[in-house]
This record gives sequence, C-alpha cells and structure tokens, in this order.
Amino acid sequence: DCCLIPESPFYLEGPGGLFEFIERQLKENGHMVIVVAEGAGQEFVAQSMPAVDEKDASGNRLLLDIGLWLTQKIKDHFTKVQKMMINMKYIDPTYMIRAIPSNGSDNIYCTLLAHSAVHGAMAGFTGFTVGPVNSRHAYIPIARVTETQKTVKLTDRMWARLLASTNQPSFLNCSEVLHHQEKAGRKTTEVINSERTTST
Repeated sequence: DCCLIPESPFYLEGPGGLFEFIERQLKENGHMVIVVAEGAGQEFVAQSMPAVDEKDASGNRLLLDIGLWLTQKIKDHFTKVQKMMINMKYIDPTYMIRAIPSNGSDNIYCTLLAHSAVHGAMAGFTGFTVGPVNSRHAYIPIARVTETQKTVKLTDRMWARLLASTNQPSFLNCSEVLHHQEKAGRKTTEVINSERTTST
C-alpha cells in the first residue's frame, strides 16, 4: 500500500504526510502494508539517534535502522495523537523477500549462469560476473557493475506506476514536483537536441 525509498523524500505529519495517508488507508481498508527501502528517511532517524560513521566490508556507510524507528513513530502517533487502536507488526525480511519457490525457467536460467561462470573461470578470466546482455550470456567485469550506484528516477514511468498502483501520494509539495518536472523537461530537451545534432 505504500513504498518509501531514499530517492523520494517524505514527511510524517500534516496534510499529504505519511500519517494522514496511513489513517485514510486504515479507515478505507482496515489494514495496510508499508515497505521501507534501506536508506529511506535517514534524516529523520539521525535526529533521534547518534550518527554512526562506520562502513561495511564493501566500504559503504552503515545506515541507521529506520524500520524500528518508524514503527515506534506510527504507534505513538495513532495511540497518543489520533487515539486509534492499531495492531502493528514489524518484519525485517532482509533477503527473504526475494526467496520464492523456483520454477523450471528459473532452474534453466541458473544452470546457464553457472555454465557461463565455469567457462569464464576455465578460460582464465577473474573479477567478472555473468549475465544476459542483449539475449546472450556475457562476461561482465565486476568493476563495471559496481562503478555507479543504481537510483530510482522520480520522473520516470517506473516510479509513476508504483504511485498509481499503491495510490500513495508523492509526499512532495507542489514546488518540489514542479522542480522535478522542470529538471526532467530540460533533460528531455537536451537529449532531443543532441539527437538532432548527431542525425544531421
């Protein structure tokens, strides 16, 4: 019913905020599922918890746990402010969320990946991964895979589809939405102009 990600800022209180959306969903449906991505709402958690300047084995900054913090904030708001009884469950699925039963297609795909990995290793390649590129299995250098961090673009169709399917608000105020649209429009114009330049 709601998905919170680091790329999309959100706020808790006030019109259009997360608490208002939760209250509306609970009144309409009687239940709600909120999925929170790692890294979302770090600015809120940092205000109430001491910042940790530690890094994981890959050198990435360790993030504060928003799950427990957000659970407590929602409970406090609805029991103390709204005077509503809510039954709330917090689950930290880690990688379990990806663990669904495999089918025949998954088995074939994994076998092909394993074959490609073994062939690459036997050919003397190191520091690579394998995966489909243009419908063919390819050896991909790990450095290329990890050189940039993948982020969600708030102006693309994927995020728009998510907002449409969950019916959640964007949690942005009007000026922020206009800023994102203007930025996306400038980028589109730049791409069109560059296409015209290269095609002439």
